[in-house]
Amino acid sequence: FMPYKDPEKRRENDRLRKVKARAKIKKESSEETAGGDMRARAWTFIVYPESAPENWREVLDSQHVTWACSPLHDKDVNATGEPKKPHWHILLSFTGKKSYSQIWAISEGICGTRPQVCHDQKGLVRYFTHRDNPEKAQYKQSDIEAHGGFDLEEYLKPTASECMALQDEMIEWCFENDITEFWVLKIYALRERPDWSAELSRSCFQ
Repeated sequence: FMPYKDPEKRRENDRLRKVKARAKIKKESSEETAGGDMRARAWTFIVYPESAPENWREVLDSQHVTWACSPLHDKDVNATGEPKKPHWHILLSFTGKKSYSQIWAISEGICGTRPQVCHDQKGLVRYFTHRDNPEKAQYKQSDIEAHGGFDLEEYLKPTASECMALQDEMIEWCFENDITEFWVLKIYALRERPDWSAELSRSCFQ
């Protein structure tokens, strides 16, 4: 007894078997890539204070990698309003591509989460303080940590619209306080408004 005497049915069965075989190969290849073979120049993972060793920063520094750490996110809530576990967001940045398995070894060494590729380093650094998410808990930019030569200022540069807003604030302040000398503005910015001072340095001295 032949289950597919009809040639058309036999051909259709063969086609379906080939489709399933290709899908299986694609799935296995995808799973392999998601593991040790994926490579990228920037990676991110999360560290929880409750599970990380006390010297986790020193452990990372001993790897001689360039990395940045968010302020401790201890005021985040989930979609239902329940508080999330306090945590740090970690960004590792490399000049060359590193594999998933290499980064997982680093993260696992400080009890971090499974690493993920970071597709936008500037976006992640801005997320460290929820800079573009006013609906979320806000954290201080000064609490961001940079290690191993991580150029934090490069990633914290304001956008064009943010620069214009800072300039408008300075003009308004000068008008309200009858300020006509640049040095008065610059000294005030140095002492009271570091964001103004940085914008003045970028726009006037570069």
